[in-house]
Amino acid sequence: MVQFTGGCLCGTIRYEVNAEPQRIQNCHCDDCRKVTGSSFATNIFFAEDDVVITQGEPKSFSHAADSGNTMTKEFCANCGSQLFGQTTGRPGIKSIKVGSIDDASFVRPEVNVFLKRALPITQVDRNLDCFDGMPE
Repeated sequence: MVQFTGGCLCGTIRYEVNAEPQRIQNCHCDDCRKVTGSSFATNIFFAEDDVVITQGEPKSFSHAADSGNTMTKEFCANCGSQLFGQTTGRPGIKSIKVGSIDDASFVRPEVNVFLKRALPITQVDRNLDCFDGMPE
């Protein structure tokens, strides 16, 4: 089990988690690249109820994801930091953008997903399980 806190860049939204992560992944999909402004995103997944917002209230935006599911992104309306994501393909599960965690030193990705979308400049850790899309 891990216990940690996190929040957005400006500090308007804060959250805490005290639970076992279900998965930690590096995602190379178009959506994750665009929302992070980077070549991939590292996401950590928990049961939705394990993510407790302690301050502020995120705004949300829903759209069709690369997988075909509906993706809802939760972010700070003040600074724009994306904190959480949910997809209709995994009801009851919430992802956290690892960059929003105060001390993410415990994070060890287990898998790379959407490698078919990985940019040529990205150095991919092939020691992890690797998938061209999202595994079931």
